[in-house]
Amino acid sequence: MQQRALGHTGRSVSAIGLGTWQLGADWGAVSEEDATAVLAASADHGVTLFDTADVYGDGRSESIIGRFLAGRPGHGITVATKMGRRMPQESENYSPENFRAWTDRSRRNLGVETLDLVQLHCPPTAVIEDDATYHALDALVADGTIAAYGVSVETCAQALAAIARPNVTNVQIIFNPFRLKPLDEVLPAAAEAGVAIFARVPLASGLLSGRYTASTTFAENDHRTYNRHGEAFDRGETFSGVDYEVGLSAAAELAAALPEGVSLPAASLAWIATQSGVTSVIPGARNVRQAQANADAAALVDGGFDLDAFDAVVRDVYDRDLREGIHPLW
Repeated sequence: MQQRALGHTGRSVSAIGLGTWQLGADWGAVSEEDATAVLAASADHGVTLFDTADVYGDGRSESIIGRFLAGRPGHGITVATKMGRRMPQESENYSPENFRAWTDRSRRNLGVETLDLVQLHCPPTAVIEDDATYHALDALVADGTIAAYGVSVETCAQALAAIARPNVTNVQIIFNPFRLKPLDEVLPAAAEAGVAIFARVPLASGLLSGRYTASTTFAENDHRTYNRHGEAFDRGETFSGVDYEVGLSAAAELAAALPEGVSLPAASLAWIATQSGVTSVIPGARNVRQAQANADAAALVDGGFDLDAFDAVVRDVYDRDLREGIHPLW
């Protein structure tokens, strides 16, 4: 597993990380035993980045990670958590007092004195552009509450605004074969500034798993049921904003272009991880099999199939079937 520099922190994180939204809520039920097994399988396969948030299961994901890591002294894993969605996403709620309260809660959940990395969780644009936001975050670094901070964003414009800030360690943005806009400006800007990029929703909520059909159904409490059109939060978070039927067709075309023995999810993760400017890809996993498959995709980062040929197909499918509906929105 490749290890890559996490901005200017002096830390390194794996090219394939682990997103842990699934271990909290909104993807159907996952037992704590299964969640712990996912963490263990990932760590055993060289994953050194766990991405979580204080709202994933109202702190459940953080707490499970904290208990797991407490039993692995010297684990070498960086935990990136997020804050800012425990209250309505209104600018006045992003105050120094709330930052303190949220980070103190995450420290308790994770069982640590200093949080490795805290990311603002898709805040309003006004918060990303406000000098006061970064003054408050700098104060948390100065007193040892957090070691570093970043921003998770919805749009490329928000990403560019965050990258321009000198003390931002990372930007987390949706980037996958169905969402190519970050290639235009965000990834080059991040690389030039030394800001890490975490590619989230890398398998388009499972559309790029190759396992779904038009008849696939999801649990009632799964966001792929209740947020397909942005009913609960940003539409782009579910299936990357792609219409489900369109996504199925595009995924089938991508899969057909791959050589025998290379799966679509593995190829997608490897393709993302090899794009200049990407530091880590953070797919989720609900079980050990998925966690192992995600980590195993790292083998393709160093070769194993023709990534250039796959890149050409990705861009062709995007330009033909997705660009018009996706590119202008995020």
